[in-house]
Amino acid sequence: MRAPGRSIWDVVDERLDPSRVRPRVGPWVDTAYFDARGGRDYVIAANGRDLTYYRLEPDEAALLPLMDGTRTVGEVCVERLQRTGNLDVATVTNLVRLLHAGGFLTDRYVDVPAALARATRARSPIARLGRFARSPTIEWKGAEAMTRWLHTHGLRHMFSRIAMIAGLVVAGGGVAAFLSARGHTRTLDSKAVGSAFVILLALNLLLVFVHELGHAAYLIHRGRRVRGAGFRLYFGSPSFFIDSSDVLMLKRGHRIAQSLAGPYFEAIVTGAAAIALWAWPRGALAAVLYSFVTLNYFVLFLNLVPFLELDGYWALSDALRLPDLRPRSIAFLRRDMWRKLGRRERLTRPEIGILVYGTLGTIFTVFALLSSAVFWRDTFGPIITRMTHGGLFGIVLLIVLATFVAGPLFSGIVSVLVGRVRVLRAVGNRIRFRAQRGWRTEAARLLDESPLFDDLPVDVLDDLAARVRLVGVSEQTTIVNQGDHADAMYVVRAGTVEVVERHPGARGEHSIAKLGPGDAFGELGVATGARRNASVRAITRAELFAVDKGTFDRLLADRIHVRALEPTVHELGELQALPPFAHLTLPQLSALRARGAWLRVAPGESLIRQGEPGDAFYAIGSGRVDIFADDTYLRTLGPGDYFGEIALLNDGPRTATVRATTPARIFRLDRHAFAELVADALGRTQHAATAPIVFARA
Repeated sequence: MRAPGRSIWDVVDERLDPSRVRPRVGPWVDTAYFDARGGRDYVIAANGRDLTYYRLEPDEAALLPLMDGTRTVGEVCVERLQRTGNLDVATVTNLVRLLHAGGFLTDRYVDVPAALARATRARSPIARLGRFARSPTIEWKGAEAMTRWLHTHGLRHMFSRIAMIAGLVVAGGGVAAFLSARGHTRTLDSKAVGSAFVILLALNLLLVFVHELGHAAYLIHRGRRVRGAGFRLYFGSPSFFIDSSDVLMLKRGHRIAQSLAGPYFEAIVTGAAAIALWAWPRGALAAVLYSFVTLNYFVLFLNLVPFLELDGYWALSDALRLPDLRPRSIAFLRRDMWRKLGRRERLTRPEIGILVYGTLGTIFTVFALLSSAVFWRDTFGPIITRMTHGGLFGIVLLIVLATFVAGPLFSGIVSVLVGRVRVLRAVGNRIRFRAQRGWRTEAARLLDESPLFDDLPVDVLDDLAARVRLVGVSEQTTIVNQGDHADAMYVVRAGTVEVVERHPGARGEHSIAKLGPGDAFGELGVATGARRNASVRAITRAELFAVDKGTFDRLLADRIHVRALEPTVHELGELQALPPFAHLTLPQLSALRARGAWLRVAPGESLIRQGEPGDAFYAIGSGRVDIFADDTYLRTLGPGDYFGEIALLNDGPRTATVRATTPARIFRLDRHAFAELVADALGRTQHAATAPIVFARA
């Protein structure tokens, strides 16, 4: 019920005010810190109740202990400000929204759109069959219970020192036995090729199950959980899988061990089969065992080579502390390497390592395709020949063999072809963009809707539409580099990009913002002719509308100077150089300039006094001021510092007195303008919340 005298809109306003929410992180939430070599460190937050995982920045993870239900969002912002001096309120509010949606808070989140989709989803057998055809997967909820039972009743001993030594002996002995048995094993009898094929298929399915069981058993052995498991067709190839996302909460060495646990179990079974083949090279199942062992040693080799995103890759990326090793290497080979070579810049040691890895990965991809073709020809060529002469039954078995047993090879070929198709599709998109007026109209509309370019004449919009370019970028591709000359401004059409800043002498990079469809960047550098003050990198595959500097100067420079940058672009650049306004976009800086004012303060003049109501926020452009509390000197602030925000955020009196000690130039923003600009920034950066990550390490 609402209190007397309060309208329903007062209650709604209070309930929807994010600053009054008291977030409380649930006791089922855990965190793990990761130090990434050559990049930014990060933190994985795990919702142990729903098995949901988020990747957070370290400064975001530092806010979790403050969310204990005793503080409002506004109070969390104030405490963070006092600890770090960071005034980015959007980080706190967006993080709270993200944690709420992910089930990390005690206040239960209800996903209404998802609930409606489930309620309206067709449940007929035909509809279910159609969904299975689109995504042929059967999930099993009892995988964790089964794995725990097997671990308790025997599998836990597989990770003891004695069992591991014995397992390695079997695996190594199997390799030696297989090499010595080659040439002494009889081939498949054409009369028994059908039954032999069925046995071979069953053995391979069993081995895949054992492989995935190894991953799951190690997770349970280390006290973690199995998120899910099931059976899936990968391009026609039957395979079991587990979702081992909970491995992210293990230490680095244990993550490496978990990646190798599957191949470890598989190598033991294959080794035992190879020893049996060596002992009975002329046995009834010798020909089947030979094909089985040959196939699985080849698969083990592909699984452990760290150039495909399989177990060997995950082990290497954890060992090197480079979680995005493959996309970084591909992005470097495609663009950054050529940019550095064009500028004759020397490569750093990490860049040389990424270059070597990417080059070897490309060579290995070609080698894997060629060797796979030779391997399958030599291993299954005789079987295929016999099947083609085995009548209708043999032909049917041949089709099944190609569909199920050779599925992994087909999957690899299809993956390569899909990648090439994506490249061709991007080229086609650019061609169609030039040919189709609709896409150009979309670019002009986005520019016209921007507060920076409102009310552009039709002839200017037509000219812009004719000159704008569509740029497609892949994941982890750097779009602009900090320190480069600004040669274009961009508008995000699709995807997400991240703005990062690198400080001289500092370790790693600092994330400033994430931008989505409709957001623009690079306009200030093009307008002022200054170098880029930050880098922009694609988080996902993205499409951008690019307006080069020549087009900008010819069509927009005079208009942006008259409207959004009045009186001068230099003044907006001066405002953006102040830390509390560094995250604002150009239209927001223009609004800031219009709502605030620069003050010239003489030495000894007091700007605020302790106990008075808070009515304004101040940022120091030049000069120095002293801070006093109860007539006791606390500290001195200089250029780039700011004060007056605590009383505004807490809606309380001033907590200290601020007095100029030298002639100072200070920017003043009143209470209402401060609140409106912060609220505007919150709305503009709502999409910049840290996105959930999905890990699929089978």
